[in-house]
Amino acid sequence: MDSFLDIYQMSFNKHGEELCGDQVRVVKRPARTMVILSDGLGSGVKANILATMTTEIITTMLRESVDLQEVIDTVIRTLPIDKERLIAYATFSILTINHEDCSFQTINFDNPQPFFVKNNKVERLDVQVERILGKKILIGRGMLGMGDFIGLISDGVLYAGLGTTMNLGWGWDNIAYYMEEVFSKRVFAAHSVVNSVMTVTNRLYGYQPGDDATFVGVFRRKRNKLMVFTGPPLDNGYDYVPVERFLNFKGRKVICGGTTANIIASFLNAEVETDFSSVAEGVPAIGYLPGIDLVTEGIITLAGVLEALEKSGGKLAQLQPGHNGVYLLARELLEADSIEFLVGQSINPVYQNPLLPKNISIRRYLVDQIVELLNRYNKDVQVDYY
Repeated sequence: MDSFLDIYQMSFNKHGEELCGDQVRVVKRPARTMVILSDGLGSGVKANILATMTTEIITTMLRESVDLQEVIDTVIRTLPIDKERLIAYATFSILTINHEDCSFQTINFDNPQPFFVKNNKVERLDVQVERILGKKILIGRGMLGMGDFIGLISDGVLYAGLGTTMNLGWGWDNIAYYMEEVFSKRVFAAHSVVNSVMTVTNRLYGYQPGDDATFVGVFRRKRNKLMVFTGPPLDNGYDYVPVERFLNFKGRKVICGGTTANIIASFLNAEVETDFSSVAEGVPAIGYLPGIDLVTEGIITLAGVLEALEKSGGKLAQLQPGHNGVYLLARELLEADSIEFLVGQSINPVYQNPLLPKNISIRRYLVDQIVELLNRYNKDVQVDYY
């Protein structure tokens, strides 16, 4: 799929609470992507537990390809009912997007209706009402085209401003109108829409949210591709295999490692130019090669990138900016949607960790840790070893 489903979420805890009573889970399968949002009744620890339980039940069953009807039935049977208000202890929304044609389905149980933006205009989804165990379930369907957006919110967003001149909060229609203003200025990523709406939500609460508030959005756009080549292959007689794959890649290209850079340089009949001004706090210098977007040192830089990615939480704005290999490589990884790693398995004894098995290099260990983080940040990652 040339297009990419850019998913971004933001939550505010109710003022004074350490835990959020809303929970979001993203489930990626080969044929479809699913986004689950649950809002636990009330706030704090109790709401967090209820919302977490709801999303975990739904996520686990969807991963096992259980029929959606059975998933909803199970959740409704599991959730207790508040005796005073006669409502479920948690509400939920499920968004399922098919990868083949980007058709989608929304399933909504007592959450605000989704926001669907098509051609920069917000449309209300036509919904079908079904009853499961006496509970009203709203089911909507549509097609997510390039540049289209669909968002799920908890009612904490809807009722921001409650009790002010806005009376019952800024409401669905006002949010929709504001989103159209955001799209009128051109949108390139999901985070710009979510951040804009949540910034207003926070302001309407006087920066002390009166309820947990969550917005998770999916924006379909062109995929940003990145390939990272790091480490020489085990058999240097087959260098040309990963090298040709790397040089023919249609996307941004990064080399991570001095020996790897020299291998590519020999195929390009060029020399690596070193930028000594990029040396900073123990981070080795970056280099330049024609046609390559970034050239960095290997092990030390990868270790720094792992730490930087952990601290960032997957947010580009949380990286410590600087003209150095760690920041530049971490930025490439966070800006990319799909990332392919070509990892040579030749072991440099200088960098080998005696605590690791002899057949696993510290380079491979670091890449594996980075890949685990990137998967958590909703990146599509592929790793091939040579």
